[in-house]
Amino acid sequence: MNEDVLNTSIRRFLKTVGVTSQREIEKAVRAAIGGGRIKGNEALPAKITLTVGGIELTHSVDGSIELE
Repeated sequence: MNEDVLNTSIRRFLKTVGVTSQREIEKAVRAAIGGGRIKGNEALPAKITLTVGGIELTHSVDGSIELE
């Protein structure tokens, strides 16, 4: 195994996850505010679960997204 290749590949994957996830969350929050489902001053509970096949890895992170 090449550690540099592994590290670069993981960073590239996580960057893609971060950028696309942020975009999707922003769109969903704007739609929820526009649709009157939320006011825009809440803290929204959030959870992400990472799974990696072949090594039986499942890792979850809980948090919140502050709107104000």
